[in-house]
Amino acid sequence: MNSRDRDLGMDRAISRRDLLQGMGAMAVGTLCMSPDQIFALENTGGAGYSPALTRFRGSHPGSFGVAHKLALTGRRDWGTVREADDDTYDLVVVGGGISGLAAAHFFLKQKPKARILILDNHDDFGGHARRNEFQVGGRTLIGYGGNQTLEAPSGYSDVVKGLLRDLRVDTGKFDTAYDQKFYKRHGLAAGIYFNRRDWGVDRLVLFDPGNFASFLPLAPSPLRPKEAVAQMPISEAARREFLRLLVTRKDQIPEIPPDEKVEYLYSLSYRDFLSKHLKISEPDVFAVLQDLTTDSGVGIDATPAYDALDYVGLPGWDAAGLPDTEESEPYIHHFPDGNASIARLLVRRLIPAVAPGNTMEDVVTARFDYSKLDCENSPVRLRLESTVVGVEHDGDPKSAKRVQVTYVKNGSASSVQARSCVLACDNAMIPYLCPELPAPQREALALQVKTPMLYTTVALRNWKAWKKLGLGGAVAPGSYHINAMLDFPVSLGDYSFAKSPDDPITVHMERFPHRSNKGLTLREQNRIGRREMLSTSFETIERSIRSQLAGMLGSGGFDPARDIEGITVNRWPHGYSYTWYNPLFDKVYWDDDDERYPHIRARKQFGRIAIANADAGANAMLETAVEQGHRAVTELA
Repeated sequence: MNSRDRDLGMDRAISRRDLLQGMGAMAVGTLCMSPDQIFALENTGGAGYSPALTRFRGSHPGSFGVAHKLALTGRRDWGTVREADDDTYDLVVVGGGISGLAAAHFFLKQKPKARILILDNHDDFGGHARRNEFQVGGRTLIGYGGNQTLEAPSGYSDVVKGLLRDLRVDTGKFDTAYDQKFYKRHGLAAGIYFNRRDWGVDRLVLFDPGNFASFLPLAPSPLRPKEAVAQMPISEAARREFLRLLVTRKDQIPEIPPDEKVEYLYSLSYRDFLSKHLKISEPDVFAVLQDLTTDSGVGIDATPAYDALDYVGLPGWDAAGLPDTEESEPYIHHFPDGNASIARLLVRRLIPAVAPGNTMEDVVTARFDYSKLDCENSPVRLRLESTVVGVEHDGDPKSAKRVQVTYVKNGSASSVQARSCVLACDNAMIPYLCPELPAPQREALALQVKTPMLYTTVALRNWKAWKKLGLGGAVAPGSYHINAMLDFPVSLGDYSFAKSPDDPITVHMERFPHRSNKGLTLREQNRIGRREMLSTSFETIERSIRSQLAGMLGSGGFDPARDIEGITVNRWPHGYSYTWYNPLFDKVYWDDDDERYPHIRARKQFGRIAIANADAGANAMLETAVEQGHRAVTELA
């Protein structure tokens, strides 16, 4: 190991230390395990409590091997298939994410005596609603590894609001649970971090290019645009262009009528908007902005200008001649573990023996007993690490009364019988699971190519450097993770957020791998990003995390070897649903339910099989997942 890696703390066995601390019941014998053995234990759920496992989580090693053999190599022979359970289930749900759990909930409301089996290939439930835990300084830190927040819940449909009522979730409680004055009280603003490798110097500029303003109540930037641009390590010509972009208030597209501006801005990329209408030409300006479109999943060359301006908040709103916007609902409806708490509430309601309590507050710190998820005497069972490889009707789908579901667990194949089945898994896998579907439907399902994403949670022993620098979150053009921010300041139930800079805290970081400026479609970029993600080692990612935080926070006294206590990389190669349609690549229709949309054709009921999941609504939001679960169950009634 070289000296640079030692300075970064690459020799610190934090993941193994956190694993042992997080599993208080683990046998002392694990102390004699080799690093490889402990790594294997971390990534197979062997300790029995998945949220406290570290390193690669999300789609962790072992969760996708069987599915890849089915989809990529066409494997169909899984050896002798045994019958796992004697009785026929009323419903088998394939996929234990929010949509699958919601489907089970709605089905049980219709048929309170129903027997339900939920199958999932991961070692934890919740799908992208994933919980991360760490033990730091005698405290349990809770973070989120996926589905983040209940966004604008006042606008939810009656179906979703009804589910939240069933779970006893009162969104009004977030008004006080989320400390909305935290960032301003501590003087924490947004920033842009330029790394030494790409920009020649490590430099943090306390200025928000627009990414944080829409969802974090940060302190205002201490710098005016001219002062901020002057600090950027870019050419003088680029500084002039960047400043013009930031301060231009006059409409640069007056030839476009006001009622046609949105449609026009959807017809060109943000990069084209900048070059065509603001005369931006300097490569440094484009390089700074290139990936600040964040969870659009692609860069400014493939993101519609309106999405970049409205959803992301990048500069140029006034230059586009757009009207002032109404103040949106605050982005505060966040559990400490994100929407993993919604998944936990659903599981606890479906299987009460799994955890004590019955409120939205007590679920935050409730210790879930994973051994109770799949008990023989329970009317609802949740079977993890079970990859479904086959779903077929017992006879003609038009008249069949049962569906056979085959899955692989621990290398062995098993099957169960069900009167109905909900496929709440990745749309793109369904044609391989259920080849008896009509060819046009299989083709429509295959068009769902999800956006790959990394949600990384880093546990820190304190946040003194953030306080000293006056930083709450920063974008990082060119860095491996496009951003890094202190976790949302939420205290709920018995869980308390950090009160002092001396307290431990979690940091959230994101990466959306893609290939920019190559003329590739969104789906093509998603596939390339997925391959990159799955071929990148944890060591490479850990080094990038340590380097990025060291460069960004070093002037505030941050030492990655000393201050990083744990790292969990939530890897989602099949991440965001193909969220609605990108008009730069896709045909968009006036009616959201137009039959020409692939997701509408893909989700049609087939015999005793219905299709749920967020993919079926072409939207990655929790409310879509819930609504699609409800629709699928309604179809089966």
